[in-house]
Amino acid sequence: MSKRDYYEVLGVARNASEDELKKAYRKMAMKYHPDRNPNSKEAEERFKEINEANEVLSDPQKRAAYDQFGHEGINPSMGGGGFGGGQGFDFSEVFETLFGGGAARTNGGRRAYRGADLRYDLSLSLEEAVAGTEVKIRIPTQVTCSVCDGTGAKPGTSVKTCPRCGGAGQIRMTQGFFSVQQTCPSCHGQGKITPSPCSNCHGTGRVQEHKTLSVKVPPGVDTGDRIRLSNEGEAGVQGGPPGDLYVQINVKPHPIFVREENNLACEVPISITTAALGGDLEVPTLEGSVMLKIPPETQTGKIFRVRAKGVKPVRGGPPGDLLCQVVVETPVNLTTRQKELLQAFEASLNEGNNQNRPRESSWLDDVKKFFENLAK
Repeated sequence: MSKRDYYEVLGVARNASEDELKKAYRKMAMKYHPDRNPNSKEAEERFKEINEANEVLSDPQKRAAYDQFGHEGINPSMGGGGFGGGQGFDFSEVFETLFGGGAARTNGGRRAYRGADLRYDLSLSLEEAVAGTEVKIRIPTQVTCSVCDGTGAKPGTSVKTCPRCGGAGQIRMTQGFFSVQQTCPSCHGQGKITPSPCSNCHGTGRVQEHKTLSVKVPPGVDTGDRIRLSNEGEAGVQGGPPGDLYVQINVKPHPIFVREENNLACEVPISITTAALGGDLEVPTLEGSVMLKIPPETQTGKIFRVRAKGVKPVRGGPPGDLLCQVVVETPVNLTTRQKELLQAFEASLNEGNNQNRPRESSWLDDVKKFFENLAK
């Protein structure tokens, strides 16, 4: 039989849903069934091809393996056996390769599964994130039952082969000329049953507990970074390996600084006098304070860069800078005397024919030209 693409065999798209696959299979099976096509070798071969395609695409694990590796992914020679009777290639190994979890191996005839990964959201101050820290966290998780050692069976008893499926984990239901293989409802695909479940874990092999872990946060982490703690996730099922714990970093807003990649930025308010005449200004950093020299005639929005006072990257490299943006603050709550002085100062500026306010003069010129162009 030629190994055509299984989706082509059933006449469906590669993203076809489960219902679409079922409808296509029934339609094709009815058309090429041997009872409807007696003495037709071609119809017999097509019917076998249709059943083979359906057996692969109707099984999520087999379909995933086929989508990833093609016919090699479900080749019986890779694991022996063939498709019949629940024997043959172990698709759980391919499934684990594809998705990093799921059925991993067998444990005394029972399917073992890797434990689920866990996530913990850790909030840090900007100081902690930049300098690094070590924190203790307490998390709820599933751990291996200490009474039954994860078997799920009452001490002194053991699991038994499922009498309904004979340990295959699958049963085949036949109705007319349709044959459907499904998970055994008695053992839920495990192939084994537990006649006397452990009273501590109720047969699951795991119990809910809280555990405290110490997390070392390296210097320079930022919101969105993750720290992986291997094997600190939920315990595996039936002796499977545990999952991992991912600590998700969230840096809380800071009252002064805003992080911009490896730089720190802050706004520095200055008085009109300092902006006009210049002066020295003390500004904070995460390591203390530094003196910032403000030159005369500084305009609002001007950014001053303080080298190497930012954040050292978590993956190495030179630290960023501190970016100080000055904002000229307009005085408020003026007294009568202060208002009089400002009015006198304004009058003196007007005597200078706008030489003291070049930006205002330039802006007024542009406005005048704008209205002149509108009038043309």
